[in-house]
Amino acid sequence: MGASDTELLEATLPGTAPAPWPFLMRLPALLAADVTPLAWRDLLRQAHDELKERFLAEEPVEQLVHARAILIDSVLREAWRLHCAAHADWALAAVGGYGRGELHPCSDIDILLLVPGAPDLAGGAAVEQLVTFLWDIGLEVGHSVRTVAECREACVGDVSVMTTLLEARLLAGHAPLLAAMRVALAPDRIWPVKQFFEAKVREQSERHLKANDTAYNLEPNVKTGPGGLRDIQTIAWVAKRQFDADTLDGLATHGFVTPAELRRLKQAQAFLWKVRFGLHTLTGRHEDRLLFDHQIRLAQIFGYEDASYTLAVEQFMQRYYRTVMDVSLLNELLLQLFREAILTESEPPRPLNARFQVRNGSLEAINEEVFVRAPSALLELFALLQQNESIRGVRASTMRAVTKNLWLIDEEFRQNPRHHRLFLEIVRSPVGVTHELRRMNTYGVLGRYIPAFGRVVGRMQYDLFHAYTVDAHTLFVVSNLRRFAIARYDHELPEASRVMQSLPRSEVAYLAALFHDIAKGRGGDHSELGAVDAEAFCLEQGLSPYDARLVAWLVRNHLMLSITSQKQDIGDPQVISAFARKVGDETHLDYLYVLTCADVRGTNPKLWNSWKASLFSDFYQRVKRALRRGLESPIDPEHLVRETQDAARSLLIQRGVAEEDIAAVWLRFSAGYFLQHSPEEVAWHTRLLAERTAGSDEPLVALDARSVRGTTAALIFTRPRRHGFARTTAALDQLGLNIVDARITPSGDGFSLDLYHLLEDDGAPIEDQDRLLEIEQALWRSLQGDADAPFAVSRRAPRQARMFNTPTQIGVSVDERNRRSVLELTAGDRPGLLCEVGQVLMQERIELHAAKIMTVGERAEDVFYLTDFDNQPLSEPAAARLKERLVQALDARQAALRGPLPGKRLA
Repeated sequence: MGASDTELLEATLPGTAPAPWPFLMRLPALLAADVTPLAWRDLLRQAHDELKERFLAEEPVEQLVHARAILIDSVLREAWRLHCAAHADWALAAVGGYGRGELHPCSDIDILLLVPGAPDLAGGAAVEQLVTFLWDIGLEVGHSVRTVAECREACVGDVSVMTTLLEARLLAGHAPLLAAMRVALAPDRIWPVKQFFEAKVREQSERHLKANDTAYNLEPNVKTGPGGLRDIQTIAWVAKRQFDADTLDGLATHGFVTPAELRRLKQAQAFLWKVRFGLHTLTGRHEDRLLFDHQIRLAQIFGYEDASYTLAVEQFMQRYYRTVMDVSLLNELLLQLFREAILTESEPPRPLNARFQVRNGSLEAINEEVFVRAPSALLELFALLQQNESIRGVRASTMRAVTKNLWLIDEEFRQNPRHHRLFLEIVRSPVGVTHELRRMNTYGVLGRYIPAFGRVVGRMQYDLFHAYTVDAHTLFVVSNLRRFAIARYDHELPEASRVMQSLPRSEVAYLAALFHDIAKGRGGDHSELGAVDAEAFCLEQGLSPYDARLVAWLVRNHLMLSITSQKQDIGDPQVISAFARKVGDETHLDYLYVLTCADVRGTNPKLWNSWKASLFSDFYQRVKRALRRGLESPIDPEHLVRETQDAARSLLIQRGVAEEDIAAVWLRFSAGYFLQHSPEEVAWHTRLLAERTAGSDEPLVALDARSVRGTTAALIFTRPRRHGFARTTAALDQLGLNIVDARITPSGDGFSLDLYHLLEDDGAPIEDQDRLLEIEQALWRSLQGDADAPFAVSRRAPRQARMFNTPTQIGVSVDERNRRSVLELTAGDRPGLLCEVGQVLMQERIELHAAKIMTVGERAEDVFYLTDFDNQPLSEPAAARLKERLVQALDARQAALRGPLPGKRLA
């Protein structure tokens, strides 16, 4: 193949041809020699190494993507010449992404061998030789051998096959045969434009749904995620089917995109290509997921540096998220344009008011000058969509006009009382609040109207706790609040729904949700900074001073209920009274409760579970009762004990347990036991202990599959054992269970009642009977094993958790009223952590009474209630020694599990 052939090859690729590649110019001479497959493989490796060097030298990625396609074209043409030249009536075509002339380092190489009829034995042998040769030289190709008729048949019921063949590009062989296939697959023969468009839109919707319908996941897929490369390709596929346009530039030729929109599309595509090219180069495989470790390394390669309040990786990912957000908007706009051109019969517009009309079911501005003449229409648009539920969407011309006129939303716009009324109308609407706030964010209106919100658009936090960007999380919180407000979702969280539907002004909750994380990334306490922003904004919008202060209070304290219930002993009357004093009244408590549930539920799908729902509800009810008693009437512990005992006794008598048996069991426990456990738990424990043979020393193990706490409760009643807590948690952890709470209660007759609340590792309840039996057997084994036998957890920490280095932080304080020490531990979460803590406690001769276990992404934030063996708080020397031992043990273990951090060097 001569240089002129290379030029011809470049001309066959869509778009701008890459800059001359010296290696490609040398290739014909290299291939002219009779080289072995091993030599071919070496040539390809050299070429890929050169592409990697060019990538690291920051050569435009568009050139690299096309250059690799040209390289593979050259190799395939030569392979065709060697093995299939005798079949002059065959054709070799590149299909799929390769057909577009776009190949990343590890992209799929899909080819079609188009034949006039079924190959004979010689033809079959030629195909086999070709494919074997390609594999031998290191090219993993996906190939199909079809006639024109078979191509058409394969496309009839499968739009993905139709799409793949739509991009067929001739590499070698009989061009008329490929032309015949194109005729057979033309829109007037198969997949008319309307059907093709509907199928591709449906395909895109299903793909988005798999990603939770958001582009802002922690580890997004750069190819298939919402706003990713596939969304750009969807536009191109529809354009090709309708206009036979080979490139995005064809959309401009046909007047479907403005020059500015085309430029944005190309810039977005180039950035996403750069990320994908980098992923393939880093990993050496077809990897399209932007995983945590890849994010760090790409941020380094792309030149990002840590700033005062944002990490380099956070800056890089904000650029990524803003890019996919722009792609999402352009995708929506252009697909709407196609919809109007392809699907809709034109109907006369129906006027709504002097600025808007409805055309073919979509909202449309009367003309392009509406927003300039009446800037308030930039907010009115969203209010009209709420008021007219029959309207299906926004016309493309109106979307385009909105984005073109965002500059009108300036300080003067934000100070206009009419605009304040419109914004509050949107937030107070009985329908469409979440939907229209999301649309406002997508169109860029929300970030312009609330500039502080605009600064957190696309902002990610590099941890495992926050699964979404700040803006996406914020809108999920609003969405959760809306679900609480709608009766048909009452079954999801009945208590939160009841409270939300009783609130006097739901917009207070929505505004608190909008501002609760708005100050993330500024440095300082985001709750305090956000509260200042929230109060100023609410007063500016015309809310009453009381409501503005309430919103600010909610923003300032939005973490208080979650942290208190998960890290403090909510059975302690003093904890309840102190929280009630902070809240002040039932109104503040009601708003805080629904905001907390919506916030935690919208932070990370894996964080919300039945345990948290039960914990928050229980704490809310306890504080509610304290407020109704009055802050001047503190809760009487003896009264709470009597309440629990009376309720438990009633349950037990219904189950046929005798009064004298109940009394005998309860004599074994102190008042603290009844403060720590619910009536249902006390009744369950009492029934089990009453059934035991009097004076028996045999251990007892029992499971309550559906405890009142929304967990599976595991009870162990036995004599105290050496390393009992460590052994039990090791056994449970090894099974992949999530221990969310532990309570160790000594009885008066030398036994210990240990209660563990369990969930599956993904937060799901444990329902399978075989799984429950497996847990029970593991607990028995932990009891019956040799007391000095070694034990540990061998389960590996998840890949994501190993990416983070969380320093161990320990604080020990004394709870004088309850005569115990409180150890607060922050460390990297991993399998076996509780076991390691338990071992150190036993070595230091420290008694554990309870553990509050809280996982915050990659961090464990646990609280342990301790005494020495004399049932006294730890002395200062003992507490200092415990802290030192724990830090040494946990940090050493984390370092061993974590291994070396990924560096900048490429594999």
